[in-house]
Amino acid sequence: MTGEATASAADNQRLGPRPLPVHLAMATMTWLGSRTALPFSNGGSLVWRPEFRPHLAAIEQALQGVEPKLFAGALDRAIEDRFRRLTAGIEAYRQHPYHRMLADPPALWQEGATRLLDYRPAGGAAAGPVILVVPSLINRASILDLTPERSLLRSLAAAGTRPLLVDWGQPGPLERSFGLTEYIAGRLERALDAALVAGDGPVVLLGYCMGGLLALALALRRARDLAGLVCLATPWDFHAERASQAKLLGATVSALEPLLTSLGELPVDAIQALFAGVDPLQVVRKFVGFADLDPQSPRAELFVAVEDWLNDGVPLTAPVVRECLGGWYGANTTGRNEWLVAGKAVRPAELDLPSLVVIPDRDRIVPPASALALAASLPGSEQLRPAAGHIGMIVSRHAPERLYRPLADWLLRFSAKTHGRPARRRGRSGLSTMATPPILQPKPTNPEAKE
Repeated sequence: MTGEATASAADNQRLGPRPLPVHLAMATMTWLGSRTALPFSNGGSLVWRPEFRPHLAAIEQALQGVEPKLFAGALDRAIEDRFRRLTAGIEAYRQHPYHRMLADPPALWQEGATRLLDYRPAGGAAAGPVILVVPSLINRASILDLTPERSLLRSLAAAGTRPLLVDWGQPGPLERSFGLTEYIAGRLERALDAALVAGDGPVVLLGYCMGGLLALALALRRARDLAGLVCLATPWDFHAERASQAKLLGATVSALEPLLTSLGELPVDAIQALFAGVDPLQVVRKFVGFADLDPQSPRAELFVAVEDWLNDGVPLTAPVVRECLGGWYGANTTGRNEWLVAGKAVRPAELDLPSLVVIPDRDRIVPPASALALAASLPGSEQLRPAAGHIGMIVSRHAPERLYRPLADWLLRFSAKTHGRPARRRGRSGLSTMATPPILQPKPTNPEAKE
């Protein structure tokens, strides 16, 4: 890491992890609940959760001959120790001196809250293509440019491409009534127009997570202006895995409706609380582990940098919430080819562009099965399968070798000098000759995918 950790603790007070009351309540209910349930566990008495019976039987066998009071005392000490480490981890995070100080590159274009940031390589024109990078609407775009060492955008620029980042900003008066159509067929199309002028030829679209869905919809509208499409950890079939969980998220829209109607948006803490349900104790586990780290270590600084980004989210406009939660998660409109943008269905099978779908195999936010459904729907798409998680793929210490370099190699097939699309390759990509080859596989066109 660099010397970015210059701000004093007093100047850098943090309120996260957000929403803190939710995370503390999750830990309290889980840990104290285990102590409360202890008297009922003897003899498999937890009949209301029959799926736990095999685990209870294994515990009972392991505790044969152990004095119950001694075990209860050990359990109490373990719970106390976890609470101590959790609060220590939260406090260490809040007082950590790290502060992100990377300056944004110049804005090439701006409309309302949205800017187009130009990551032009130092020293002039890029040899490779212009890349229009589309992040999610939920979190800040800075995850793609987190630190000098963990910046996908600066890495792609150094490799010879010219990334142009769509920085959505926070919805203001102009965006307050926006739905996905307004973002895609309006704001994003005009960002593409600015990118085309800057690049003097077709550009490559690259979307991350939710941004991949926005990029896909734009690609179908403007394929003539594009050289290729890259979707990083992009969901498509929201019911391919954990369908009941997705439907539950979708069902929250009706309960949120009074809030959406009153505020016109879903606040950040409400968004964080909703998605905490995917893994209720994930944040708790992270901060318990953080308590054991050397605060001066690069690993600790990276942890703080990522958590600062996670806790610096932006609200979603009410129309977007209704479309995403009720449509994508609840009704799986994407996976059923029923998602409409400007009145037209978004159907990946109709896209005639070279495409790369990056599917991190440890993704807990976008289940791999959901992203694989997108790869299966895109004719002739290639796949990159890094051994990483949803965020780790972008910022972990392995990100340069597992994502940055193979992605740059794929993008550089689109030469800025020819402004054309490369010929479709048969067999495995040349990227697979690297010392640590990614799983990059072309998928033959499926004639039935248009059904």
